[in-house]
Amino acid sequence: MITELFTPTHVYLGKDAEYEVGKIIKKRGYKKVLIHYGSGSVKKIGLLDRVKNSLNEEGIAFVEIGGVVPNPRISLAREAIELGRKEDCDFVLAVGGGSVIDSAKAICYGLYDKEGNDVWDFYCGKRVPEGSYPLGVILTLSATGSEMSDSSVLTNEDGGLKRGVNTNYSRPVFSLLNPELTYSVSPYQTSCGTTDIMMHTIERFFHSGESLDITDELALALLREMMDAGVKALENPNDYDARANIMWAGALSHNGLMNMGYGFRGDWSCHQLEHELSGMFDVAHGAGLAALWATWARYVVDVDPSRFAKFAKGLFGIENEDAKTAALEGIDKLEAYFKSINMPITIRELGVNPTEDQLEELALKCSFFNKRTIGSFKKLDREDMLAIYKKAL
Repeated sequence: MITELFTPTHVYLGKDAEYEVGKIIKKRGYKKVLIHYGSGSVKKIGLLDRVKNSLNEEGIAFVEIGGVVPNPRISLAREAIELGRKEDCDFVLAVGGGSVIDSAKAICYGLYDKEGNDVWDFYCGKRVPEGSYPLGVILTLSATGSEMSDSSVLTNEDGGLKRGVNTNYSRPVFSLLNPELTYSVSPYQTSCGTTDIMMHTIERFFHSGESLDITDELALALLREMMDAGVKALENPNDYDARANIMWAGALSHNGLMNMGYGFRGDWSCHQLEHELSGMFDVAHGAGLAALWATWARYVVDVDPSRFAKFAKGLFGIENEDAKTAALEGIDKLEAYFKSINMPITIRELGVNPTEDQLEELALKCSFFNKRTIGSFKKLDREDMLAIYKKAL
């Protein structure tokens, strides 16, 4: 068994980190930057102006394109690729959260592809990326871990399909992490981010095959810290230590560290199930994960109750001679935590009420129209997926 850790991203963590962006890009020799961002929030807090001033001070040209929304759309990425080609940009800078970074990664794939093919080909599996433009990140929302990860997920409005690409090409050259930039994140998005970060670690913890105790302990320590920091950030949005811990945990949870020594990269069933939910109903990713996790856990717990019991002991101090009893108590406890930070724990609590036909469609799309199973802890086929969606209502 071989597992790999590849983390080429140069991370700058601390107050005022964003002021260094011009110097950092100039040091690397890039000449023209495509700045990519989301809504008006980066303008409202003055961040976009600070970025532009930093680039101007170093004599670096730039163009910009905003408009990224949660569950980022392929249409905007296509538009940005055309702009980057027209303006002869040689670097992409994502200023925002995970949606902006994921969209920027698609842009980087598209700009690298000199043949001009549709970038969606990478996301639907028609082609495999052979490289990527260089990407830098200024993070404003801690959640997806995309600032250090190999992952990018986009939604195609044509069919409501949400698909991902994982390659090391897309790992950012650098990421600037200033916890103060997350002070203005709403309580709801703070909770969604806390959940998403936790789930990146939980999805890896429940894998098939061998384990390393040290990786298990790192995972459990990260989860304990996230649970504490998530509550503190809700109580005091300007708690620098809480925001810093959340921000760093977000990067560590998804950069590959939590895979090391495991027999498989992770389960990821909840992510795959949630992608279809947010693709169809445009719900927040973290909230969708919270709505699904406990149902998935109870559905698969019998595969290895001892793994869930280890999780329950490490996270909540639960001990019981009967592994199944301890496992179920741990599942209940984590579900209660999600509820305590105002996350939904059912699909209907997400604010959607799928019809029977929509549930069937969710399962069909998640199975790639009966062409795949999901999960490694327990392999799930379309009927399993449908059963989980129904139980999670």
